[in-house]
Amino acid sequence: MKNRITIERMTFPTDQRGLVLEPIGPDAIPLQQNVHLALTEPGHIRGNHYHKQGHEIAVVLGPGLFRYREDGEVRDLHIPQGQAYRLRIPPGVPHAFQNPGDVPMVIIAFNTVVHDPDHPDVVREVLIES
Repeated sequence: MKNRITIERMTFPTDQRGLVLEPIGPDAIPLQQNVHLALTEPGHIRGNHYHKQGHEIAVVLGPGLFRYREDGEVRDLHIPQGQAYRLRIPPGVPHAFQNPGDVPMVIIAFNTVVHDPDHPDVVREVLIES
């Protein structure tokens, strides 16, 4: 069976200070070779690629649109403002993120491949036009 994206809605405590969430559990931490945080302004796009080898775990705090192609079909996940989703994205699955809201979208992403700008693990594939 082919690897598939898994989508998990996350719950987290909030209070007057804000929120706290654990993006990945202890089982996934030893496998990660890269982590990055992206703050995406309204209307802007990230991704539009797939990974050749890396397995990615992305946690998105909405507002956000997550678009991906799996089994030849393009699918959308709309993430409302203030909600978070954990996305496990296997190699070869094109994906993109867009902020459709009026406040920043937060993405924290982990990958099993070291980031190397001279030999990137990503191949561009546009799913969301700018």
